[in-house]
Formats: sequence, C-alpha cells, structure tokens
Amino acid sequence: MPSSSPTSEFLPRSEWQECARAYREEIEKFTSPIRARRSRQEKHPIYDFLYTYYSFSLGRLEHWHPGVGVTLEDDEALDFSDRYYRREKGLAWIDSEKLTSKGRQQLKWIHQILTLTQARPPNFACHGLHEWAMVYSGADVRHREIAPLRLSQQEIDSFVKSRPICCSHFDAYRFFAPEAAPLNRLSPTLETRQENEQPGCIHVNMDLYKWAYKSSPWIPSEILKESLLFAIKAREIDMRASPYNLESYGYPAITIETSQGRQEYEEAQYCLYRQGLDLRASLIAALDRVLNA
Repeated sequence: MPSSSPTSEFLPRSEWQECARAYREEIEKFTSPIRARRSRQEKHPIYDFLYTYYSFSLGRLEHWHPGVGVTLEDDEALDFSDRYYRREKGLAWIDSEKLTSKGRQQLKWIHQILTLTQARPPNFACHGLHEWAMVYSGADVRHREIAPLRLSQQEIDSFVKSRPICCSHFDAYRFFAPEAAPLNRLSPTLETRQENEQPGCIHVNMDLYKWAYKSSPWIPSEILKESLLFAIKAREIDMRASPYNLESYGYPAITIETSQGRQEYEEAQYCLYRQGLDLRASLIAALDRVLNA
C-alpha cells in the first residue's frame, strides 16, 4: 500500500462495491419517489423538505463515499473524482491533502458548532411553536398548497399569543410572520448561531443532515445516511405538531394546543435528543479524523 495513503482500513473491490450498492439501494427508497413526484408536479409536506430547505442534490446523496482513512481496491470503471480522490498502483482513497483552505475552514466551523451544541443542556420548552408562528396572521401560509390548516386562523393566532415562544434556531425564526417575531423571547441571528443552538431543538437535530452533507465526501456516507433518516424522523414530528392537517398523508396530529399534546411533543423531542447525541458524536469523530489527517 502506498505510504502516501493515510489509511487505517482497506476494502477489497467486492466489499466496498457491496457497501456502495446497499447504500444506494437504501437511499433510493427516498430519492426515487421524490423524483417521481417532481415529474408529476406533486409535493409532499415531509419529504420535499429534503431538497427545498436543504440544498444537497439527490444525485450527490446517492453517491457512496468511504470517507477519509479508508483505501479501496481501485475500479477503473468507477468515477472517483480527482477533486477528492487519489489513485495509485491499483488503489484509490480520499486524499485529505486535496481539502482546500476554504473547505478546511468550513469543516472546522461545523466541528465547532457541533461540539458546542453537544456540550449544552437541552431545552424542551418550545413545544414546536415555530411552525405556528410562521403562519401567524395568515399572511404567508407556506404549505397551504399541499396541506390545509386544521384550526381556524383565529384559533391559531390566539394560541400563539397565549404561549411563551422561545425559539433559538435562526433558520426557524427567520420564517416567523413579521407580527410573530416580536413575541419570541430570543432574536437568533446567523452570527449568533453558535451561541444559541442547543441539542433539544428539533431543527438543530434535523440539521445534522445539513452538517453531514456539507462534510461530504470527507466523512463516511453511512453517517450521511443515518443523518438523513434522522432528519426525516424529526421532520415528521415537526410537521405533526404544526397547525397543518396531514391526515391525508397518514400523519396524525400532535395537538400541542392541548396539555396532552405538549406532553407528547416533549416525549418525542426527548427521544430525538437522545438519538441526536449519538449521531452528533459520530459526526464530530469523523470530522476529527478529517481535520487531523
């Protein structure tokens, strides 16, 4: 094995090709239906989120990578991009020396926000009110085309005004209706993101998918897949707790306008928090390997 290949693991061609095949098969369970819906100009309140809110292309998501630290038996028929891979003497590996200065700075920033978030205590007091604050006053009901509201606008507005709003996630807060923004106890900004994000937040856990794909292909695609599945699970809870009616899609509401619903939301949020700790730790460890390679 070439001395220039910084590896702790070697995968023969048959083994990594099976990993790549199994990975793509699993991912296509989500990407193929998305493409089919797009061809029919249909939308879905859960899965469309993966390519409207997040910017990672479906094609790149389907492409398996071993991550830094793994050397593969080369296959000349496969497209290993020279942008990331080095090929030598029948071997191929992701070369950390091809990480640009800008790319390294981005990975350091991601590593830092993940590490800071991981160390903070969780907060479970928000009860998913961000989606309600987004449709407050009825000026911009974002998902009106694909899902009706399950309460009247008056009921939604009254509930928003009756509860304390404590959203700490910038990308959720920035979609608040202008009239609802002053009702939030916090004013998160892009610049204060690292100071505000906490591991109990459903959007912070959903964003593990974003940080994973922004770290690709330097990290293993298995972590990207796990973060995708986790983001879908979080999105389901997020939208079930919203004021939208998703029963036609098979999703029962989490009625946070009731004390029972708020308890149900907290329990779901806690489960996500616990799972998110493990996934975030895996992503931090993978970034450690890249940055220290």
